[in-house]
Amino acid sequence: MSLSTMLAAMGEGMLRTCLIFFLTLLFSLPLGMVVMFLRRSRFRIVQSITKIYIAIMRGTPLMLQLLMWYFGPYYLFGMSIRGYRFAAIIIGFSVNYSAYFAEIYRGGIEAIPKGQYEAAEILGYSKAQTFFKIILPQVVKMILPSVTNEVITLVKDTSLAFTLAYNEMFSLAKQIAASQTSFVPFVIAGVFYFIANYAVAYAMERIEKALDYYN
Repeated sequence: MSLSTMLAAMGEGMLRTCLIFFLTLLFSLPLGMVVMFLRRSRFRIVQSITKIYIAIMRGTPLMLQLLMWYFGPYYLFGMSIRGYRFAAIIIGFSVNYSAYFAEIYRGGIEAIPKGQYEAAEILGYSKAQTFFKIILPQVVKMILPSVTNEVITLVKDTSLAFTLAYNEMFSLAKQIAASQTSFVPFVIAGVFYFIANYAVAYAMERIEKALDYYN
């Protein structure tokens, strides 16, 4: 198999990897905000359940979670899982990463001095206005480095989709390497992951500079 043929064969896998990445971010970032609010709820039972959820998501392997999301409906409810593979991957990734993002958000919000809330209340701001106009802009700037680290990790974690026999780029690289007895597919995959992570780091750095109000 020539290099051009190999690249063409892996191209579809690259697109699938990118799709997993973007859909996971699309769902996990806002879901993480919801989890964060539940984690900070004034109701102890809600807090406790959310803490357990976060602990499970962060304390068990993502690979295991993907298997549970895929095979769980069949073993628990006897449901057909035909055609469910990609949905299970996105659900598994999104739910897992939402727990990490929730803790990042919580850390950022709790770092804001309480005096800012009191000042906003004196100025007549509602709780929603205080959060979206005063607190959130500061939190975004504060948590961006941590979010960047998680996003970079996500790029590499997309390779775990092979657990469910989904032909993303890493899976195809292994298949081609095995059939051609060649190490080149792994090199191509490594270059792709490096470029993708470099692009993410560069984009996030530009955003950080744009939010650096004092410079």
